[in-house]
Amino acid sequence: MNQKTVYKIIDTYNRLRSPEATASLTKMKDNKLWLKFQGPFCESCGVYDYFEDFVIEAQNEKIKLTIKSIEQIDVETYFVQFENF
Repeated sequence: MNQKTVYKIIDTYNRLRSPEATASLTKMKDNKLWLKFQGPFCESCGVYDYFEDFVIEAQNEKIKLTIKSIEQIDVETYFVQFENF
Protein backbone atom coordinates (compact mmCIF):
# COMPACT_ATOMS: atom_id res chain seq x y z
CA MET A 1 0.00 0.00 0.00
CA ASN A 2 1.60 3.23 -1.09
CA GLN A 3 0.70 6.83 -0.35
CA LYS A 4 -0.19 7.66 -3.96
CA THR A 5 -2.80 4.88 -4.05
CA VAL A 6 -4.21 5.93 -0.67
CA TYR A 7 -4.67 9.50 -1.93
CA LYS A 8 -6.37 8.16 -5.06
CA ILE A 9 -8.81 6.20 -2.90
CA ILE A 10 -9.47 9.26 -0.73
CA ASP A 11 -10.08 11.43 -3.82
CA THR A 12 -12.56 8.93 -5.24
CA TYR A 13 -14.28 8.52 -1.88
CA ASN A 14 -14.64 12.29 -1.41
CA ARG A 15 -15.86 12.84 -4.95
CA LEU A 16 -18.64 10.29 -4.43
CA ARG A 17 -19.65 11.08 -0.84
CA SER A 18 -18.96 14.73 -0.20
CA PRO A 19 -20.51 16.85 1.31
CA GLU A 20 -22.15 14.18 3.51
CA ALA A 21 -18.75 12.70 4.36
CA THR A 22 -15.21 13.80 3.61
CA ALA A 23 -12.11 11.75 4.41
CA SER A 24 -8.59 13.02 4.99
CA LEU A 25 -5.39 11.17 5.78
CA THR A 26 -3.98 11.98 9.21
CA LYS A 27 -1.30 9.29 9.42
CA MET A 28 0.07 6.34 7.47
CA LYS A 29 2.58 3.93 8.96
CA ASP A 30 3.49 0.37 8.01
CA ASN A 31 0.21 -1.33 7.16
CA LYS A 32 -2.02 1.13 9.07
CA LEU A 33 -4.00 4.20 8.03
CA TRP A 34 -5.56 6.82 10.25
CA LEU A 35 -8.27 8.88 8.57
CA LYS A 36 -10.43 11.73 9.75
CA PHE A 37 -14.02 11.70 8.51
CA GLN A 38 -16.02 14.89 8.69
CA GLY A 39 -19.46 15.87 7.53
CA PRO A 40 -23.07 16.16 8.47
CA PHE A 41 -23.42 12.38 7.78
CA CYS A 42 -26.82 10.96 6.97
CA GLU A 43 -27.73 9.55 10.38
CA SER A 44 -30.54 7.38 9.02
CA CYS A 45 -28.03 5.67 6.70
CA GLY A 46 -25.81 4.69 9.60
CA VAL A 47 -22.59 6.57 10.23
CA TYR A 48 -20.46 3.41 10.18
CA ASP A 49 -21.55 2.74 6.60
CA TYR A 50 -19.40 5.70 5.54
CA PHE A 51 -16.31 4.02 7.00
CA GLU A 52 -17.19 0.69 5.43
CA ASP A 53 -17.61 2.49 2.09
CA PHE A 54 -13.96 3.50 2.34
CA VAL A 55 -13.04 -0.19 2.67
CA ILE A 56 -15.01 -0.88 -0.51
CA GLU A 57 -13.23 1.92 -2.39
CA ALA A 58 -9.89 0.42 -1.28
CA GLN A 59 -10.98 -3.00 -2.57
CA ASN A 60 -11.58 -1.37 -5.96
CA GLU A 61 -7.85 -0.56 -5.93
CA LYS A 62 -6.93 -4.13 -4.85
CA ILE A 63 -6.20 -3.09 -1.24
CA LYS A 64 -7.77 -5.09 1.58
CA LEU A 65 -8.53 -2.97 4.62
CA THR A 66 -10.24 -3.70 7.88
CA ILE A 67 -11.51 -1.20 10.43
CA LYS A 68 -9.51 -1.45 13.66
CA SER A 69 -10.92 1.43 15.71
CA ILE A 70 -13.40 4.27 15.52
CA GLU A 71 -13.30 7.29 17.78
CA GLN A 72 -15.94 10.01 17.68
CA ILE A 73 -14.34 13.41 18.32
CA ASP A 74 -17.51 15.48 18.02
CA VAL A 75 -20.90 15.26 16.33
CA GLU A 76 -19.45 15.58 12.83
CA THR A 77 -15.89 14.23 13.21
CA TYR A 78 -14.55 10.69 13.57
CA PHE A 79 -11.04 9.26 13.57
CA VAL A 80 -10.88 5.78 12.07
CA GLN A 81 -7.93 3.44 12.01
CA PHE A 82 -7.69 0.93 9.17
CA GLU A 83 -5.28 -1.95 8.79
CA ASN A 84 -4.10 -3.50 5.55
CA PHE A 85 -3.96 -7.33 5.59
